[in-house]
Amino acid sequence: MVGPSLLLVLLSSAPFNEPAARAWLESMRKDARRNMSVDPVDGAYFYKVTTELKAKRVLEIGTSTGYSSGWFALALKKTGGKLITLEIDPDRHAEALKNFEAMGVADIVDARLCNALVELPRLEGPFDIVFIDAWKPDYLKYYELTVNKVRPGGVILAHNTTNAAGPMRSFLERIQKDPAVRTEFLQESIQGLSISWKK
Repeated sequence: MVGPSLLLVLLSSAPFNEPAARAWLESMRKDARRNMSVDPVDGAYFYKVTTELKAKRVLEIGTSTGYSSGWFALALKKTGGKLITLEIDPDRHAEALKNFEAMGVADIVDARLCNALVELPRLEGPFDIVFIDAWKPDYLKYYELTVNKVRPGGVILAHNTTNAAGPMRSFLERIQKDPAVRTEFLQESIQGLSISWKK
């Protein structure tokens, strides 16, 4: 198997190649806990829903080092779309930028180093997909700031709804009662994912 350092050399000067980009994503899994990455099964769902919706605009709240972003970007390369991703930690943001370059997706990723609660009101919709994976007690705030920016038929995804349900209880209650969305849960990973379809 090609190591990450060699992959970076190969990909940095090469056009986008999906198998090579997927290999880079796989190499990122070795440090999944530190990177606070989603499980591969959730990443595969992001790819699926992005392609099925033919998404053109995706917003991610919480980049970390770019693993989940990478799954969205793989699909957006097919749909001709773009990803805006927000991260507050400078070190993780810097590492994510390197990963996007290595995957050959930097041209479609607008990676912003910022406080999402400050940046979100500045963003204009509509978005096809919003993915929330940041500070758990603020999930309801992120939701309130984005729900009206998602197009009808679009979706709001939120991570860690199983293993971190306590800190986001108000958010979970809201998405199950909000008449603006229809919410279901994907529990194929131990982390859990909520899927709120915009009506």
